[in-house]
Amino acid sequence: MNITNHDLPYADLISVPSELSFRDVWDGEAVSELIRSKSANGETPAFLFLGRREAEMLREHLAEIFGEDSVVTLNGTYYKGLDVVTIDCASFLATGGRKAIRTLQDPIARRPVWRDRETETLWQFRI
Repeated sequence: MNITNHDLPYADLISVPSELSFRDVWDGEAVSELIRSKSANGETPAFLFLGRREAEMLREHLAEIFGEDSVVTLNGTYYKGLDVVTIDCASFLATGGRKAIRTLQDPIARRPVWRDRETETLWQFRI
């Protein structure tokens, strides 16, 4: 059995490369494309890992939309369905984890089809 002991509290930035890099502003479309590229077989990433620089860009982006007072911290924030996790490094962006995609099902669609017993018996083939 091979067991490797890691003492780092977060991902090693050398072995886990950043999946996106932004210049000066947050690019929501690029993040959406990254999520789509990593979604398959009814599963999607669960977490959005951000370094300090990317976390600040996301905070500014959300503040433009929702106002400064609504985005004091990113703790407990979800962005495009992913739980935002800030890590202590200068610059990093990656998605990780897996969660199942929930599909909405209409409860009426799961009901059996109603049939009139008299009419149904006329159409049954009996041997």
